[in-house]
Amino acid sequence: MFHFTTLFIGMDVHKESFSLCYYDMMANQFKHSTKVGPNVSYIVNYVNELRRLYGQDAEVLCGYEAGCLGFTLYHQLQAYGIPCIVMAPTTVMKEASKRVKTDKKDAAQLAKALAFRSYRPVHIPTAEDEQVKEYIRMRTDHKVALKKIKQQVLAFCLRHDFRYTEGSSNWTQKHVRWLHSLNPEGLYAEILTEYLLTYEKLVDQIERYDARIEQLGQSDSYQEKVS
Repeated sequence: MFHFTTLFIGMDVHKESFSLCYYDMMANQFKHSTKVGPNVSYIVNYVNELRRLYGQDAEVLCGYEAGCLGFTLYHQLQAYGIPCIVMAPTTVMKEASKRVKTDKKDAAQLAKALAFRSYRPVHIPTAEDEQVKEYIRMRTDHKVALKKIKQQVLAFCLRHDFRYTEGSSNWTQKHVRWLHSLNPEGLYAEILTEYLLTYEKLVDQIERYDARIEQLGQSDSYQEKVS
Protein backbone atom coordinates (compact mmCIF):
# COMPACT_ATOMS: atom_id res chain seq x y z
CA MET A 1 0.00 0.00 0.00
CA PHE A 2 1.46 3.36 -1.02
CA HIS A 3 1.59 6.28 1.39
CA PHE A 4 1.55 9.98 0.67
CA THR A 5 5.18 9.97 1.79
CA THR A 6 6.07 7.64 -1.06
CA LEU A 7 8.58 9.22 -3.43
CA PHE A 8 7.30 8.40 -6.90
CA ILE A 9 10.19 8.89 -9.30
CA GLY A 10 9.59 8.75 -13.03
CA MET A 11 12.63 8.08 -15.18
CA ASP A 12 12.77 8.70 -18.91
CA VAL A 13 15.87 6.71 -19.77
CA HIS A 14 18.02 6.76 -22.88
CA LYS A 15 21.52 5.56 -23.59
CA GLU A 16 22.77 9.18 -23.52
CA SER A 17 20.91 10.49 -20.45
CA PHE A 18 18.32 9.89 -17.72
CA SER A 19 15.57 12.44 -17.02
CA LEU A 20 14.20 12.18 -13.46
CA CYS A 21 11.13 13.68 -11.84
CA TYR A 22 9.44 13.32 -8.44
CA TYR A 23 5.65 13.47 -8.25
CA ASP A 24 4.32 14.80 -4.95
CA MET A 25 0.97 13.06 -4.70
CA MET A 26 -0.26 15.09 -1.73
CA ALA A 27 0.44 18.43 -3.42
CA ASN A 28 -0.30 17.11 -6.91
CA GLN A 29 2.94 18.68 -8.10
CA PHE A 30 5.95 17.63 -10.11
CA LYS A 31 9.19 18.49 -8.36
CA HIS A 32 12.94 18.22 -8.67
CA SER A 33 13.03 17.54 -12.41
CA THR A 34 16.57 17.00 -13.60
CA LYS A 35 18.62 15.38 -16.32
CA VAL A 36 21.67 13.29 -15.42
CA GLY A 37 24.17 11.02 -17.09
CA PRO A 38 23.23 7.43 -17.93
CA ASN A 39 24.59 5.88 -14.76
CA VAL A 40 22.72 4.32 -11.85
CA SER A 41 24.87 6.25 -9.37
CA TYR A 42 23.11 9.48 -10.36
CA ILE A 43 19.74 7.94 -9.57
CA VAL A 44 21.02 6.73 -6.21
CA ASN A 45 22.25 10.25 -5.43
CA TYR A 46 18.89 11.68 -6.52
CA VAL A 47 17.01 9.28 -4.23
CA ASN A 48 19.33 10.06 -1.32
CA GLU A 49 18.79 13.79 -1.82
CA LEU A 50 15.00 13.37 -1.83
CA ARG A 51 15.20 11.33 1.36
CA ARG A 52 17.31 14.06 2.92
CA LEU A 53 14.58 16.55 2.03
CA TYR A 54 11.50 14.47 2.80
CA GLY A 55 12.69 12.02 5.44
CA GLN A 56 14.84 8.94 5.52
CA ASP A 57 11.79 6.79 6.27
CA ALA A 58 10.03 7.87 3.06
CA GLU A 59 9.21 5.00 0.75
CA VAL A 60 10.62 5.09 -2.77
CA LEU A 61 9.30 3.75 -6.04
CA CYS A 62 11.09 4.36 -9.33
CA GLY A 63 9.75 3.49 -12.74
CA TYR A 64 10.77 3.57 -16.38
CA GLU A 65 9.35 2.27 -19.62
CA ALA A 66 10.68 -0.95 -21.11
CA GLY A 67 12.95 -0.16 -24.02
CA CYS A 68 16.47 -0.27 -25.38
CA LEU A 69 18.12 -0.45 -21.94
CA GLY A 70 16.42 -3.72 -21.14
CA PHE A 71 16.42 -4.69 -17.47
CA THR A 72 19.97 -3.75 -16.52
CA LEU A 73 18.89 -0.54 -14.77
CA TYR A 74 16.19 -2.43 -12.86
CA HIS A 75 18.71 -4.94 -11.53
CA GLN A 76 21.18 -2.18 -10.67
CA LEU A 77 18.57 -0.31 -8.62
CA GLN A 78 17.50 -3.52 -6.89
CA ALA A 79 21.12 -4.07 -5.90
CA TYR A 80 21.01 -0.66 -4.16
CA GLY A 81 17.76 -1.59 -2.43
CA ILE A 82 15.73 0.88 -4.50
CA PRO A 83 12.36 -0.52 -5.64
CA CYS A 84 11.73 -0.15 -9.35
CA ILE A 85 8.96 -0.92 -11.82
CA VAL A 86 9.54 -1.53 -15.52
CA MET A 87 6.38 -0.31 -17.22
CA ALA A 88 4.85 -1.59 -20.44
CA PRO A 89 4.91 1.51 -22.70
CA THR A 90 1.52 0.96 -24.32
CA THR A 91 -0.21 0.73 -20.94
CA VAL A 92 1.08 3.94 -19.35
CA MET A 93 -1.67 6.52 -19.00
CA LYS A 94 -0.38 9.79 -20.45
CA GLU A 95 -2.08 13.15 -20.63
CA ALA A 96 -2.94 14.34 -24.12
CA SER A 97 -1.04 17.48 -25.01
CA LYS A 98 -0.37 19.48 -28.13
CA ARG A 99 2.90 20.69 -26.68
CA VAL A 100 6.22 19.37 -27.86
CA LYS A 101 7.12 16.06 -26.27
CA THR A 102 10.21 16.25 -24.04
CA ASP A 103 12.12 13.85 -21.81
CA LYS A 104 11.26 16.04 -18.82
CA LYS A 105 7.52 15.75 -19.49
CA ASP A 106 7.80 12.02 -20.09
CA ALA A 107 9.55 11.54 -16.75
CA ALA A 108 6.81 13.57 -15.04
CA GLN A 109 4.05 11.49 -16.61
CA LEU A 110 5.78 8.28 -15.62
CA ALA A 111 6.05 9.51 -12.02
CA LYS A 112 2.33 10.30 -11.97
CA ALA A 113 1.50 6.95 -13.56
CA LEU A 114 3.42 5.26 -10.75
CA ALA A 115 1.41 7.14 -8.13
CA PHE A 116 -1.96 6.28 -9.65
CA ARG A 117 -0.93 2.82 -10.85
CA SER A 118 -2.04 3.69 -14.36
CA TYR A 119 0.32 1.23 -16.01
CA ARG A 120 1.05 -2.46 -16.26
CA PRO A 121 4.41 -3.81 -15.17
CA VAL A 122 6.33 -6.07 -17.51
CA HIS A 123 7.66 -9.45 -16.48
CA ILE A 124 11.19 -9.13 -15.15
CA PRO A 125 13.44 -11.92 -16.37
CA THR A 126 15.90 -13.44 -13.95
CA ALA A 127 19.63 -12.93 -14.37
CA GLU A 128 19.76 -16.46 -15.81
CA ASP A 129 17.02 -15.58 -18.31
CA GLU A 130 19.00 -12.54 -19.43
CA GLN A 131 22.14 -14.62 -19.93
CA VAL A 132 20.27 -17.19 -22.00
CA LYS A 133 18.69 -14.41 -24.05
CA GLU A 134 22.13 -12.97 -24.81
CA TYR A 135 23.39 -16.42 -25.78
CA ILE A 136 20.51 -16.86 -28.22
CA ARG A 137 21.15 -13.38 -29.60
CA MET A 138 24.78 -14.35 -30.19
CA ARG A 139 23.65 -17.46 -32.04
CA THR A 140 21.34 -15.34 -34.20
CA ASP A 141 24.23 -12.99 -35.03
CA HIS A 142 26.25 -15.95 -36.27
CA LYS A 143 23.31 -17.16 -38.37
CA VAL A 144 23.23 -13.74 -40.02
CA ALA A 145 26.97 -13.98 -40.66
CA LEU A 146 26.51 -17.46 -42.15
CA LYS A 147 23.83 -16.20 -44.52
CA LYS A 148 26.14 -13.37 -45.56
CA ILE A 149 29.12 -15.62 -46.28
CA LYS A 150 26.90 -17.94 -48.34
CA GLN A 151 25.82 -14.98 -50.44
CA GLN A 152 29.44 -13.92 -50.86
CA VAL A 153 30.53 -17.38 -52.02
CA LEU A 154 27.71 -17.65 -54.55
CA ALA A 155 28.43 -14.14 -55.82
CA PHE A 156 32.11 -15.05 -56.20
CA CYS A 157 31.20 -18.13 -58.23
CA LEU A 158 28.86 -16.13 -60.43
CA ARG A 159 31.47 -13.44 -61.11
CA HIS A 160 33.96 -16.10 -62.21
CA ASP A 161 31.49 -18.24 -64.16
CA PHE A 162 31.55 -21.26 -61.86
CA ARG A 163 28.13 -22.83 -62.37
CA TYR A 164 26.80 -25.67 -60.26
CA THR A 165 24.96 -28.11 -62.53
CA GLU A 166 25.13 -31.30 -60.47
CA GLY A 167 22.03 -30.54 -58.42
CA SER A 168 19.22 -28.08 -57.87
CA SER A 169 19.98 -27.05 -54.28
CA ASN A 170 22.87 -25.05 -52.92
CA TRP A 171 24.66 -25.79 -49.64
CA THR A 172 23.95 -29.51 -49.65
CA GLN A 173 26.93 -31.76 -48.92
CA LYS A 174 27.24 -32.37 -52.65
CA HIS A 175 27.27 -28.64 -53.39
CA VAL A 176 29.90 -27.95 -50.73
CA ARG A 177 32.10 -30.74 -52.14
CA TRP A 178 31.74 -29.12 -55.57
CA LEU A 179 32.85 -25.78 -54.14
CA HIS A 180 35.95 -27.42 -52.68
CA SER A 181 36.69 -29.05 -56.05
CA LEU A 182 36.90 -25.72 -57.87
CA ASN A 183 40.34 -24.60 -58.96
CA PRO A 184 40.35 -20.85 -59.63
CA GLU A 185 43.52 -19.24 -60.93
CA GLY A 186 46.07 -17.44 -58.80
CA LEU A 187 44.85 -15.43 -55.84
CA TYR A 188 41.24 -16.38 -56.60
CA ALA A 189 41.97 -19.86 -55.21
CA GLU A 190 43.11 -18.34 -51.92
CA ILE A 191 40.03 -16.12 -51.79
CA LEU A 192 37.65 -19.05 -52.27
CA THR A 193 39.54 -21.10 -49.67
CA GLU A 194 39.19 -18.31 -47.11
CA TYR A 195 35.49 -17.94 -47.86
CA LEU A 196 34.94 -21.67 -47.37
CA LEU A 197 37.00 -21.75 -44.18
CA THR A 198 34.80 -18.98 -42.77
CA TYR A 199 31.67 -20.82 -43.89
CA GLU A 200 32.74 -24.08 -42.23
CA LYS A 201 33.80 -22.32 -39.05
CA LEU A 202 30.38 -20.66 -38.76
CA VAL A 203 28.56 -23.93 -39.44
CA ASP A 204 30.56 -25.65 -36.68
CA GLN A 205 29.97 -22.78 -34.26
CA ILE A 206 26.21 -22.74 -34.85
CA GLU A 207 25.99 -26.50 -34.34
CA ARG A 208 27.82 -26.07 -31.04
CA TYR A 209 25.54 -23.21 -30.01
CA ASP A 210 22.44 -25.24 -30.86
CA ALA A 211 23.66 -28.10 -28.70
CA ARG A 212 24.32 -25.71 -25.84
CA ILE A 213 20.88 -24.11 -26.17
CA GLU A 214 19.27 -27.55 -26.10
CA GLN A 215 21.27 -28.31 -22.96
CA LEU A 216 20.11 -25.07 -21.36
CA GLY A 217 16.53 -25.92 -22.25
CA GLN A 218 16.78 -29.12 -20.23
CA SER A 219 17.51 -27.25 -17.00
CA ASP A 220 14.85 -27.20 -14.30
CA SER A 221 14.25 -23.49 -14.87
CA TYR A 222 12.92 -24.09 -18.38
CA GLN A 223 11.11 -27.38 -17.93
CA GLU A 224 7.33 -27.03 -17.83
CA LYS A 225 6.05 -28.07 -14.44
CA VAL A 226 3.45 -30.83 -14.64
CA SER A 227 1.25 -31.41 -11.61
